[in-house]
Amino acid sequence: MAHLVLVKHSLPAIDPARPAHSWHLAPEGRRRCAALAAHLAAYLPARLACSPEPKAAETAALAGASLGLVPHVVGGLEEHHRATAAFLGQEAFQRTMAAFFAAPDRLIFGEETADAAYHRFDTAVGQLIAAAPHETHIVVAHGTVISLFASRHCGLAPFPLWQRLGLPSFVVLELPALRLVTVVDTVASDGAVS
Repeated sequence: MAHLVLVKHSLPAIDPARPAHSWHLAPEGRRRCAALAAHLAAYLPARLACSPEPKAAETAALAGASLGLVPHVVGGLEEHHRATAAFLGQEAFQRTMAAFFAAPDRLIFGEETADAAYHRFDTAVGQLIAAAPHETHIVVAHGTVISLFASRHCGLAPFPLWQRLGLPSFVVLELPALRLVTVVDTVASDGAVS
């Protein structure tokens, strides 16, 4: 049976002076990739694709090396475009994201509405699946776009799903129906999941 495995990247090194789309993995984030790969091995054989953002590309490269897969970088899989948004503290970021998901057709922050980010990501994922419809696809991307995609295809509430997804985490959908199989909230460096 084929699956779509949507992986939220591992823990980045947060730098408030730089936009989030340029962040790389923290040392702990790099360590967590081996444990992530161990969990993703259950979905082999698979194709591996990733966002061009460093934190996602590094997650894919490290996990892929353990799985014997070379990631294919795909435009359109990147996070909600927010390069112009100021760095927000945790509480302000949570409030902003709640508003973002609640008003998907309004520009809440950054350069894209939730609807625009969803359509971009949905198109990119759809093209990957269409190229190999009977194969499993592991896609390393970002929490916001994964939450938008999974919520709209599986009838989930997007904000609570976004809050659940740790660094790293993954959502598994059955293909071709895009039926939800499981959500793994967080993969720790010791391999524990929640």
